[in-house]
Formats: sequence, C-alpha cells, structure tokens
Amino acid sequence: MITMLPSEAVEEYDPYKEERLGRVREVGNQAVWSLSTCKPGFGVDQLRDLSLETYWQSDGPQPHLINIQFKRKTTVQQVCIYSDFKQDESYTPNRVSIRAGTSFHDLRELEVRELSEPSGWLVFALRGADDRPLRTYHLQIAVITNHQNGRDTHMRQVRVHAPVEQRGVTVQPVGSFVSVECSQYACLR
Repeated sequence: MITMLPSEAVEEYDPYKEERLGRVREVGNQAVWSLSTCKPGFGVDQLRDLSLETYWQSDGPQPHLINIQFKRKTTVQQVCIYSDFKQDESYTPNRVSIRAGTSFHDLRELEVRELSEPSGWLVFALRGADDRPLRTYHLQIAVITNHQNGRDTHMRQVRVHAPVEQRGVTVQPVGSFVSVECSQYACLR
C-alpha cells in the first residue's frame, strides 16, 4: 500500500510528550540496531540521541536500511521518524518502506509511504492481521528514494513505541488475622 502524506500533517505530533504522559512506551532501547551504511560520526548513536540537530547519514547505494532486532517477540504500536526537508533538502527521504518479520529472511512490507517535503514527525502505525499492535522480532525501515534524486539520506530520529498495558491488581477479600505475625502480611502498600 502506498500513501501520500502532506508535510503539514506531521508537524503536530510529539512522541517525547506522548512518552512523558505515559500513553506509549519507547522500546527501541530493547533492540539491537544496525544500518546498511553510515558516514563516520553519523550512525546509530545520532539516530537515537534524542536531539533533532543530529542525524544518521548513509554512505552508499540505495535502498538505505535501518534494522531493529529484538531479542524476544515484541509488541510494536508505531514507528516515528523525524525528517526535515528545510534542513536536509536532497538528503530527505522521499519514499519510505516499513517491513517486519522474524529475521532478515522473511521480512514483509507493511507500508510504503511517499513523502512530500516532510518537516516533522512521520508516524507509521503498525497493525497485525487481527488489527492489534504488531508483534515482531525484526523491524526494517528502508529509504527507497530521496527528494531531488539525492543519493545519501539523513534521518534525524527514530522512536519505536509499544502500547501501555493497563493491568489491574485484583484484591481478594482476606479474613481477619488474630496474630501479629499473620496480620503484618495482610495488605500491600
């Protein structure tokens, strides 16, 4: 599926705010990250450093790939990518693909998005076959083409979000204890 997204639609979303408010959990730190290529000093560390001033810069032929591999099957609700055409011009991604699977060998394409001079956060909602958040071992972000036929790409930040699960604690009625030894364990603080 290919979708077009105007640049105005992505400026409002702030994944850092959503994380602070407890609406989503950032799970990218639970994964091993690798890149198809990068210029020295412009790698995974810059992609994950929480600064919109730094960026990953690829250094090779397209497609440019970001691989995110989890040690266990992980629930992923969305991937957020920060891109800024005003700063990066021909280095800005134009066509981005999000893929998922258990390893490099069985990745399937979830979404391909054509971007028109993006400036802000691009949010890719990830859903499984049952319309629930995706459960996966491996995510891949592929930059297929850049604006103005640029060769290398800049990507400023990537955040991987999981849903926040609300699990309540059920309290069973407890009988009255007579001894101090037993009653000290009767409630949780």
